[in-house]
Amino acid sequence: MSDQAKDERTPEDMEAADQASGERAEGGVDGDYEALVRLLKENEELKDRALRVAAEMENLRRRTARDVQDARAYAVANFARDMLSVSDNLRRALDAIPDEAKASGDAGFKALIEGVDLTERAMLSALERHGVKKLAPEGEKFDPNFHQAMFEVPNPEVPAGTVVQVVQPGYSIGERVLRPAMVGVAKGGPKAAAEAKVEPGPVNEQAEKDA
Repeated sequence: MSDQAKDERTPEDMEAADQASGERAEGGVDGDYEALVRLLKENEELKDRALRVAAEMENLRRRTARDVQDARAYAVANFARDMLSVSDNLRRALDAIPDEAKASGDAGFKALIEGVDLTERAMLSALERHGVKKLAPEGEKFDPNFHQAMFEVPNPEVPAGTVVQVVQPGYSIGERVLRPAMVGVAKGGPKAAAEAKVEPGPVNEQAEKDA
């Protein structure tokens, strides 16, 4: 535009041109601000998504480690349970020998008894090295998770629910029960202490007057 054309613009034209220029500048600023806000929002979303993925991966790692640990700890559970049956049979064989036979002094018979007893103890020791523990809860409180009540024994000298006899010991591996202990449980037990007598307090003379 020539200098003459510029000079020919009226004040109204100049004001309109300045307004249009300001609107364009303002629109550019607003666009940049909106783009910045959008980028910041996307950045927060990506950060949140990355944190969630990291948390999920950590949970997966922990679950996998726990599963591996459980697999190592309980891999022999079925085998150990079968070996307990063998140990039970060895114990039954020893218990079936009459006391007279044990005291007979026969060297061969004595060696046989000692061999069976040694075999039983060696088997239980091997199982214990693999995490199998014997449960002999006599005198303990009955726990249905590890004990199986076979009968009740009236015994007022011990608290009710106390194991007073172990018919067959149980076994556990880790935090799991391989075989519950078969037990007899006390019935009855000490009576609850009598409620203490409440002594009457001092007479409230004012209350009597109000009555």
